[in-house]
Amino acid sequence: MIGRLNHVAIAVPDLAAAAAQYEDRLGAKVGAPQDEPDHGVTVIFVEVPNTKIELLCPLGEDSPIRGFLDKNPSGGIHHMCFEVEDILAARDRLKAEGARVLGSGEPRIGAHGKPVLFLHPKDFNGCLIELEQI
Repeated sequence: MIGRLNHVAIAVPDLAAAAAQYEDRLGAKVGAPQDEPDHGVTVIFVEVPNTKIELLCPLGEDSPIRGFLDKNPSGGIHHMCFEVEDILAARDRLKAEGARVLGSGEPRIGAHGKPVLFLHPKDFNGCLIELEQI
């Protein structure tokens, strides 16, 4: 069902500092910050040859990653995103198998302008999983 790894997301307390680490120290191509108000985050994508790294920080006090950074003040891996061809079919299959879809269960538009869903980390070995329709 899942396709390639689209990105690994890392929550960071200082987006500019984290972007500089990837650009200056590692020589990676770093994109511009983009606010994602529907998801309560500001993101920067770091391009690497075989995938992307998404650096994300809270956008506003009600950001869903605020609690994550409260527990992990230095930041850390927040989620992994996998591509799927049909997000509704993937959702329905996963729900039928007992996986919990976060939020309303309806896809929302993500940072790449494509439909996304998140799966409960307790159903995937403690890892939050994002599915993105390609």
